Amino acid sequence: MTRAFVFPGQGAQVTGMGKALADAYPAAKAVFDEVDEALGEKLSALIWEGSQEDLTLTQNAQPALMATSIAAMRALEAEGIDVTSAAFVAGHSLGEYSALCAARALSLADTARLLRLRGKAMQEAVPVGVGAMAALLGLDFDAAASVAAEAAQGEVCQAANDNDPAQVVVSGHKAAVERAVEIAKAKGAKRALLLPVSAPFHCALMEPAAKVMAEALDDVTINEPAVPLVANVRAIAVTDPELIRSLLVEQVTGSVRWRESVQWMARQGVNSFWEVGAGKALSGMIRRIAKEAETRAIGTPEDVAAARG
Repeated sequence: MTRAFVFPGQGAQVTGMGKALADAYPAAKAVFDEVDEALGEKLSALIWEGSQEDLTLTQNAQPALMATSIAAMRALEAEGIDVTSAAFVAGHSLGEYSALCAARALSLADTARLLRLRGKAMQEAVPVGVGAMAALLGLDFDAAASVAAEAAQGEVCQAANDNDPAQVVVSGHKAAVERAVEIAKAKGAKRALLLPVSAPFHCALMEPAAKVMAEALDDVTINEPAVPLVANVRAIAVTDPELIRSLLVEQVTGSVRWRESVQWMARQGVNSFWEVGAGKALSGMIRRIAKEAETRAIGTPEDVAAARG
């Protein structure tokens, strides 16, 4: 089997995630300790004992999900399954940072601080209530992009996440996104619904956040990843640290080309996708994109034991 490690994005967070891994593996516990130290606060306490509402705040969810993913990766490594056993790494939106950290391109402390800043910058880029996101189900990417263009009417409305062959998320001004929901229904979408998110991610309205991230990333060391990264905005593998730096900035306002990324990996021979961290959302998408591929979610000690075989 040719394997890729993939890392989840926002929406997968759940109170208590990673706790069993931290209890079972000292290397996983050390991840949460290091993230707490890097942020100067007990994020681990919020993850394990806090409210779901506080955990879901973008500035908390982003570093929390990354910490859980890296804890799971360290647990795998403790069992002899190294990141270099994969042909590629990839992550959905913030998961791209987890992928880079897992592939040793970014230090854990830098990744935690970057994601805390990214979460705050994305939240602050657009006043609450001005933007929105909606999932269009049953339309392919071209149809969804056409819906977004028709709905814009001088406002921002973009296809933000190309998740799988029948799920595209649009993002932009609230009124434009609401128009997109109605247009999509009229054009035969199975479902079209607004998402419970706090900001319109991956569209032009995120430009202020992109500027913040450009400055922050300028001050961070990025090494060549131990395993090539399949980048969200390119849907092909990249290894050059300076290119990765610029793509992380572009990613803030650009589309997450997840469907194309998975298709590209499958064409390179990847037939086993391991989702490392919280939840199984990516596994569901991958099964709809690369129907022949095996998927495996690694989020608990039991998952790690099963992976070890």
